[in-house]
Amino acid sequence: MKVKILGAHGLESNETRFMSILLDGVLALDAGALASSLSLSEQGKLKAILLSHSHVDHILGLASLSMHAFLIDATVEVYAIKNTIATLTTHVFNGVVHPDFTRMPSVEKPSLRFHPLEIYEPQTIDGYTILAFPAYHTAPAVGYQVTFEDGKSVLYSGDTGPGLPSHWEYIHPDLLILDCGGSDRWATEAPKIGHMTPSLLKPELIEFRQRKGYIPPVILVHMAPPLESEIREEAAEAARELDAKIDLGYEGMEIEV
Repeated sequence: MKVKILGAHGLESNETRFMSILLDGVLALDAGALASSLSLSEQGKLKAILLSHSHVDHILGLASLSMHAFLIDATVEVYAIKNTIATLTTHVFNGVVHPDFTRMPSVEKPSLRFHPLEIYEPQTIDGYTILAFPAYHTAPAVGYQVTFEDGKSVLYSGDTGPGLPSHWEYIHPDLLILDCGGSDRWATEAPKIGHMTPSLLKPELIEFRQRKGYIPPVILVHMAPPLESEIREEAAEAARELDAKIDLGYEGMEIEV
């Protein structure tokens, strides 16, 4: 499985982009930077998009993607939990903030089609087995384990505060892509807004090893750029203490799983 991080941050700038990860050029995890990171030709190769939740830094690209699909008579297939779908159809794709492409050009063949997912219920999407599990955020949210036909799998936490070990029994990833929105000086506040810091991640990774017997490579994402140098130092220290591979994600980063 080829993993490419299109957006790895919680703030946008000329050097940083909102969250979006691309698997094998066809399956996207979140859409924050999905449109702005891909050519129109590359966008046309997308088979499905999995949304973790409804916050704008994870869904922004859907506006352009749905407009493009409308112009070329195509359909963008989007998968999410029911709460996320309801929020987006009520507040975004409603004819006020953005055209309701879930009904355009027709209900039978819309430019944007939402598919509901249930937590802990594996679903096959274009050859990938998808398992959604609850995340701990300020909006209803999920993370995903995506497993390819060869058995290799990637876990993406989406935005979340502490609590991931409650899901460890359901998953078996070869790569962990985890939220780390702040540095440790934000460790008290981060859980209140549904994010992690290196010190908060450390006990969760320790419990992962205790249950699974290993810690796979870890990529940290959703960093706040003003705190990134602190996060990098603290993550490096955690990696040394855990004897684990922990790296910060960045725009354009590619990993083979």
